[in-house]
Amino acid sequence: MVESDAYVFSLAAVGGTALLTWALSVVERDVSIVDVLWGPMFLVAALVFAAFVDQRGPRAVLVIALTAVWAMRLSGYIAWRKLGEPEDRRYQAIRRRNEPHFALKSLYLVFGLQAVLAWIVSLPLLASVGNAGELGALDYAGAAVWIIGLAIETIADWQLARFKADPRSRLQVLDRGLWRYSRHPNYFGEFLIWWGAYLIALSAGAWWTVLSPLLMSLLLLRVSGVVLLEKDIGERRPAYAHYRSRTNAFFPGPPRRAYGETQEQR
Repeated sequence: MVESDAYVFSLAAVGGTALLTWALSVVERDVSIVDVLWGPMFLVAALVFAAFVDQRGPRAVLVIALTAVWAMRLSGYIAWRKLGEPEDRRYQAIRRRNEPHFALKSLYLVFGLQAVLAWIVSLPLLASVGNAGELGALDYAGAAVWIIGLAIETIADWQLARFKADPRSRLQVLDRGLWRYSRHPNYFGEFLIWWGAYLIALSAGAWWTVLSPLLMSLLLLRVSGVVLLEKDIGERRPAYAHYRSRTNAFFPGPPRRAYGETQEQR
């Protein structure tokens, strides 16, 4: 089958997955279940693409394995975190802004948008799956960057979950572990994953898929990641201003000494 057809089939599969999840969200009156869907959409895209290309090689096995581990870990974590919780406050705000008929509008405002974004970001995965060549140095480098990013993301999420489970942390700020060096180490881990994916695609000759990590970096840094999360966190956690003054927002680095702070206070 022509490779361009495989891209179309993968987009249709991601869109169909989003449509089914949207229907469930209408019944549950909770569109935040789209976050649970985010990781699996990439796995669906990669598997469907692999099913429709004529030749597959070791690169396809590598990428699908990495994608499956990342997607299932992320989806499982978000589902566990959401268990028994109401619709996320971010989506409640979107719902309020788009009433009446938000149930219908969410099909394109939330689920359709997420599906298209996931498909665009998944392009390095698809290009890699469709290349039957042997693995090279860039593949191994990309896999290493991906695995390091996955480890950082997993550890950061585990540290945050432990922190939130402690009743004493309600108005406090997590500034230990990986969170001592970055205010968003989980997002930094995600950033590494997609640049690692691009290195593998680059080894397959798909240099043009650089759009994917660039878009993901923009989303993490300027749209749905750091900026959105920090919009009102200072109101909910008064200690965040001090934490922000001495901790890098995204890329890890040693803590800075805040104005008037002594070495003992650090």
